[in-house]
Amino acid sequence: MTLVSIITPSYNQAKYLEQTILSVLHQEYSRIEYIVIDGASTDGSVDIIKKYAGKLTHWESVKDKGQADAINKGFARATGEIIAWLNSDDYYLPGTVSAAVKVFEENPDVVLVYGNMLAVDENGQTFNTLTYKQLTLEDLICFQIIGQPAVFMRRSALQKTSGLDPAFHFLLDHLLWIQISKHGKVLHVNQTWSAARYHAEAKNVAKAAEFGREAFCILETIAKDIDLTATLHKIDRRAHASAFRVDARYLLDGGLPAQALQAWFRALFIYPPVALKRMNIFVSSLLNLSGLNKLRQFFLLARRKKHSS
Repeated sequence: MTLVSIITPSYNQAKYLEQTILSVLHQEYSRIEYIVIDGASTDGSVDIIKKYAGKLTHWESVKDKGQADAINKGFARATGEIIAWLNSDDYYLPGTVSAAVKVFEENPDVVLVYGNMLAVDENGQTFNTLTYKQLTLEDLICFQIIGQPAVFMRRSALQKTSGLDPAFHFLLDHLLWIQISKHGKVLHVNQTWSAARYHAEAKNVAKAAEFGREAFCILETIAKDIDLTATLHKIDRRAHASAFRVDARYLLDGGLPAQALQAWFRALFIYPPVALKRMNIFVSSLLNLSGLNKLRQFFLLARRKKHSS
């Protein structure tokens, strides 16, 4: 039976950590190597980890250099043929690990698989289901984002990369998917595998406006990669427009509608199809600037209620 290594980086998220840990320990798949890397939490997280220490392959609680550093520590310890990481505020759904293993066993040429993902609030209420599609390397370079908690990868492919780049703090996972994709096929599975939690302290909420900047840094990194420069050259306009689209989306989420609108128009100018597919950014930015953002919030609330009912 294939060994699966799962890493949870943890730092001061005791409110959610136990659910994360239990979602791994309650998987019916028996060969799981579970590693928890805590960054010297002071909120009771360590007590929760100690509660389950006997079921963990390894855990530690020492000051680190951030999320990438913590996960890379876990990667270094992992011995499983398949590897994933699960942040301390997210969780797996039942049957996820066995489903991922089955896909790898049936597709030996695949190096990374990803399923669909629930979006839940701080109370665990689902307000959206993120259903992805099959992506190519070009799609990834153009910032078609995959939900990180629903991703599993082969260790053999991961070892051909440098792991997570500690210079990145927001799109670090996306850069890794691109690097892994150089070494084999990426496969989408139309099953819902995990839940990502959106709450006030989460990076995708608290620091939304900073995400877009890293999209441009990723393009700079790709341009220097001898294995990726030719691909980037073929889709350069689409890729750069997509970076502005990502920037627009997160600027809007960060409460900066004027800057979001400006970024959206940059995407429109560079490669119109990219911007026109995300007219919602344009409309939402205008609503916010015109003071009609309450209408947008009404529709968002209605969508949440629909998914939670």
